[in-house]
Amino acid sequence: ELPPNHFPAGRAAAVAVGYLRYLRGGPGRGLELSALRRARRQDIDGVGHKYCLELELEDVLDKGRTVNCTAEVLYHLGSSSTAPDVQLTVQGELRSTEEADQEFYNRIRSLEKELVAENIPDSHGNIPPELEPIHLLAWAASGYVIWQNSTENTKFHLAQVQQVKQVNRSDEDLQFDYVLLLHEMVSQEVIPWELTLLWHPWRGARVCRD
Repeated sequence: ELPPNHFPAGRAAAVAVGYLRYLRGGPGRGLELSALRRARRQDIDGVGHKYCLELELEDVLDKGRTVNCTAEVLYHLGSSSTAPDVQLTVQGELRSTEEADQEFYNRIRSLEKELVAENIPDSHGNIPPELEPIHLLAWAASGYVIWQNSTENTKFHLAQVQQVKQVNRSDEDLQFDYVLLLHEMVSQEVIPWELTLLWHPWRGARVCRD
């Protein structure tokens, strides 16, 4: 058993939340950790360290309503290039985003010029309402980066969208080319990260280049 305020447990929780954010996040949903209820570490000989976690999550657009989640995060021994294995079970229903997703999709598809924006949030922490879905998509994309690049000794956090450019496509997907600033909270390093995100209301978010 680990105390919930134990740093390695918190780092494993950040990986689990990042993974879930990538799978289930989007322009109408932003999942964040509300509380780490319980944590346990298991050392598996010749394989790695597995963290078993009980999490409470909150949607930033639906404050006050939480869902519970159990997660297992396995860090592989001696390999910083292998993404941790994550398994999750969400207990309870997440709020439906179908209507908001379709509305956002239609709005972006109807723009006369491709969307371009910088510095979300700005230096005062403000996000214009029309850019909130773009920021939430960046959150989902950063979840992929966090999951793929975390080790037992790192803890990444999305600090800012430095730049985003929409790219017109011939198919039905929306494409956004992002430059994200990721704060690595152990070393205090801020790392610019370029990635391309595809999104569609039916298919969700997919990082296709990072």
